Amino acid sequence: MAWNTNLRWRLPLTCLLLQVAMVILFGVFVRYDFDADAHWWTERKHKNLSEVENEFYYRYPSFQDVHVMVFVGFGFLMTFLQRYGFSAVGFNFLLAAFGIQWALLMQGWFHFLEGRYIVVGVENLINADFCVASVCVAFGAVLGKVSPIQLLIMTFFQVTLFAVNEFILLNLLKVKDAGGSMTIHTFYAYFELTVTRILYRRNLEQSKERQSSAYQSDLFAMIGTLFLWMYWPSFNSAISYHGDSQHRAAINTYCSLAACVLTSVAVSSALHKKGKLDMVHIQNATLAGGVAVGTTAEMMLMPYGALIIGFICGIISTLGFVYLTPFLESRLHIQDTCGINNLHGIPGIIGGIVGAVTAASASLEVYGKEGLVHSFDFQDFKRDWTARTQGKFQIYGLLVTLAMALMGGIIVGLILRLPFWGQPSDENCFEDAVYWEMPEGNSTVYIPEDPTFKPSGPSVPSVPMVSPLPMASSVPLVP
Repeated sequence: MAWNTNLRWRLPLTCLLLQVAMVILFGVFVRYDFDADAHWWTERKHKNLSEVENEFYYRYPSFQDVHVMVFVGFGFLMTFLQRYGFSAVGFNFLLAAFGIQWALLMQGWFHFLEGRYIVVGVENLINADFCVASVCVAFGAVLGKVSPIQLLIMTFFQVTLFAVNEFILLNLLKVKDAGGSMTIHTFYAYFELTVTRILYRRNLEQSKERQSSAYQSDLFAMIGTLFLWMYWPSFNSAISYHGDSQHRAAINTYCSLAACVLTSVAVSSALHKKGKLDMVHIQNATLAGGVAVGTTAEMMLMPYGALIIGFICGIISTLGFVYLTPFLESRLHIQDTCGINNLHGIPGIIGGIVGAVTAASASLEVYGKEGLVHSFDFQDFKRDWTARTQGKFQIYGLLVTLAMALMGGIIVGLILRLPFWGQPSDENCFEDAVYWEMPEGNSTVYIPEDPTFKPSGPSVPSVPMVSPLPMASSVPLVP
């Protein structure tokens, strides 16, 4: 069945309505926090504070790194499809720009509410980027198969559910998850895999030729990988406590990522009968160590422990791309375009389990009395907790995350399945020309949608178009 992909009125109205709503809600609820308010200057004199003691100078470098990961790293990582580069970068830009606004509100209501106002500072910006990073992760599973309107709706619900799940884990269960192995990667991977299952396309084989990559598209995707790989230590340490916790988080992530590269390359070569490397593995599996070390990033994991995590995840992630992704599609009808289960889902679960074990085995000999209290917040509500209690609640957090992801994915998937969101037909998936004005002379294998589903207008004679790409076949236009 062909859908009406003409978004001339639907997309502008959706964007404008959402942005007007954001303006109104920000006007009613959002104000600057103390470090961003003009009154800080007066307080600085009273308390004899230095300018560099403003929170901005501690957090902004990390914010910059995370911001680049969201808009450049994740955007370019998904440009591997030969005919979907505009959409990968452009739609990532769109959903992230909306997502950070909605995340500032949702996370503000749960974590930063003072009286009737949400107070916003640089830490809010980092947390909003964390939330949106998970939306970008989820985008990878439905890449090429949904419309921009569906992505905006999906972002609205994802950010909402993320904020609820994050509040349950961090505020109620008191889970430690500095780099978001559970709250970010596990949640959105299995949320979106559930959505993908509900949006299953029986005739997606008709677009199979465009689901492959080309030399240039893989090169652009590798740029995204390198940005993510370089900045991931900042991602995992961005909101850790100043000092030793933040320092440890950066070191652990650095080591895990390095080990992950070598094992990913080793397994990729070993699985090819001629020992060649697969660019998909290098683009994705090399990042799995950063995902898995997220929960334990600020714990006393020790550098060799971080290397072991990266070593294991490089192997498991690469094996997942080779064996698990085809199995999920053929047996369970889960069409995971980017393989987010291998990069985010399984490593996220590994990170949650390793975090529970590491927390449960924490001791006075390793942390010291004050270090143990500081690292796990064993005070106030958690004053009587032991390391084993913390480990137990880490597991509870992982289970709650999986339950929230599956239930939320079912609900959102059913909403997105409705036929009026402008989604492409099966034969037109993974094609930029469905939603983008293409450069003149750039031929395409795009098959126009059924004209009976489009607004009436002057007829245009169809002209066969031939793709210059060696992997795409020429398909005549359907009158």
